[in-house]
Amino acid sequence: MRTYQLAGVQVPVIGQGTWRMGEDRRQRAREVAALREGLELGLRLIDTAEMYGEGGAEEVVGEAIAGLRERVFLVSKVYPHNASRSGVQQACERSLRRLGCERIDLYLLHWRGQHPLAETVEGFERLREQGKIGAWGVSNFDLDDLLELDQATCATNQVLYNLEARGIEYDLLPWQRRAGMPLMAYCPLSQAGALLQEPALREVAERHGVTPAQVALAWTLRLEGVLAIPKAVDAAHLRDNAAAASVVLGADDLKLLDAAFPPPQRKRSLQMV
Repeated sequence: MRTYQLAGVQVPVIGQGTWRMGEDRRQRAREVAALREGLELGLRLIDTAEMYGEGGAEEVVGEAIAGLRERVFLVSKVYPHNASRSGVQQACERSLRRLGCERIDLYLLHWRGQHPLAETVEGFERLREQGKIGAWGVSNFDLDDLLELDQATCATNQVLYNLEARGIEYDLLPWQRRAGMPLMAYCPLSQAGALLQEPALREVAERHGVTPAQVALAWTLRLEGVLAIPKAVDAAHLRDNAAAASVVLGADDLKLLDAAFPPPQRKRSLQMV
């Protein structure tokens, strides 16, 4: 598995997302098993958030990593309304209890909210000094937000990025690459379904003898400095995700995909889901 440095740690370029986990207790055993299977495949970055299942996803992650904490690079996120100077401390401690551990490797502001960024950063820095987080970053920040933040200690920006959502290529992604700030791509397979039926994607997949989902992931990872966190609870999908890191797309592949999913020619509002 290819790796990239995130928050001072070499992590796999493909991790595991947990959005929509922890919402149905009947699925819990399956979700826990999927995360553990992913770890066995080398997908040791696990991304979650207090928002997912209102803490339910963090509980699933906590069960999955019990006894395996040293193998996991753990990412979680704080709600904007909890991101005041004192609120971020309390939110992090609740997340740690649900996760059953003493430290979150990377803690993100889920999106920008009402509290001043300076307050949130102060809260993050206090958590880092206490050893409760290893590093901090942001999510769903556009370029002007990052410029206002102006913090060299911000480890990453996690945003929506896939073939159907390429707006960040106009200014945000180039800026982050120049600044050496890794970009974490969530929903790299979009909402699956329609994207994976696109003829151009299927043609490229046939050329390489892989699945359309693997091509979509390989495309997201084609640029240095980008990591992807797809969610999967099916063992076959997990294996496909892990193998996608070794798929190399050629110039003809990229040209065909650009024709089907044109890159942006102007500034676009940051897309979120």
